[in-house]
Amino acid sequence: MTIAFTPSESAPVETEPVVVPGPAGSVVVPEPAGPVMAEEPEFWEPSAPGSEEAPESDEAPGSQGVSESRAAPESQEASEHEEDPEPREDRPHDPVVVRDALDFGVYARTGGWAFALKVARSVRPGGQAAEGTARTKVSAKAFAELAGCSPERVMRYYKAWDMAADDGLVPQFEVLVPGEDIELPDADVWLSYYTSRNSASSVRGQAISAAAEAEGIRPTKALEVAENPTALRAAILADPGTAEAARGALLDRMKEDPALQTEMARAFARTDDLKKAVASEAKAADRIGYVRQIVENGQIKTPAGQTVEAPAELRAEAERHLSLLDELDDSEEAGEWAGEAYDTVKGLVAKAVEEDPALRVQERRTKFYNSLQKATKVFEELTLDEVMEEDIYEADMLQRLEALQEAIGTCISALRKATTTS
Repeated sequence: MTIAFTPSESAPVETEPVVVPGPAGSVVVPEPAGPVMAEEPEFWEPSAPGSEEAPESDEAPGSQGVSESRAAPESQEASEHEEDPEPREDRPHDPVVVRDALDFGVYARTGGWAFALKVARSVRPGGQAAEGTARTKVSAKAFAELAGCSPERVMRYYKAWDMAADDGLVPQFEVLVPGEDIELPDADVWLSYYTSRNSASSVRGQAISAAAEAEGIRPTKALEVAENPTALRAAILADPGTAEAARGALLDRMKEDPALQTEMARAFARTDDLKKAVASEAKAADRIGYVRQIVENGQIKTPAGQTVEAPAELRAEAERHLSLLDELDDSEEAGEWAGEAYDTVKGLVAKAVEEDPALRVQERRTKFYNSLQKATKVFEELTLDEVMEEDIYEADMLQRLEALQEAIGTCISALRKATTTS
């Protein structure tokens, strides 16, 4: 978009004198205001007796002037075809360049305030009474037509000035006169009042603006991203840094958004590669949790499910592995090291159980009781009524039940014998 600066008044440029070298010294001649016809080259003549001596030369008297006169047209012709490589700084500046420099300086110091002032002093939105100086003001629509832009853009500048006026930073509209300049605030303050997004006034826009301010960035940046999801997608696909920022933002949002949690879980479960990756990471997380539990609580869980105090040696080894895992957090090697830490700690737990006689007996007792509970539960789930009602009976079923009965009898006899012996 091309921004047209309003022409500003510039002071008349004074004509600088031109210094012309001559044989008797330098003569100051005012530079003509308009084009001047080229004069015939002057010939230098020897001075009269009694005046200063002419510089010595190998050529005969008068030959120097003739040589200069012959060379002058050639040098003049060459200079007409040669261009000045760099403009002379002592030349008068073009008024158009001066105007552009002045306008640029105003914008560099004030930023959008320079344009907001043009709107504030010239626009009278519809519905306001045209009184006093307001009679010469126009509507936002008419101003936009003159400017070649949309009325919405004009009103965004108008509203920015209105908010600043409410804060006492700039004068109210009523005291502004079309064409009159005033002292404007610094450019940095402009961004606190102006937003280039129509969505900023919506509920969604207000939420985005509030989140942007909490993150310490300008709301206009966040609103621009929110209005261009395709651009956001392209940045995430192309840039790892942007993808990482998006991942962190999604994780933070999912903590308070159950619906997003469900959508993300469904998306992962329906994608085979992601489903495998999730299962692998879940396994690694469980193993890290096992090691962390030993370090933080000082207890171990035996293979049979018992929870007992962890030996000092085992706890120290778990701490060493956990510190390494924390250093490798979110790295590609974290899963591999988690498996190694788990296997090492698991082996130390089994060793601790075998080296403690009382713990070893309790571990075997617990393991046997757990197996018995599982078997009992499975047998209780058998529905004998269905076997009698439906024709599902097979000879193999009876053989398996008889074998099970025999094994149970043997187990009961062994337990009774052990009880009698003890």
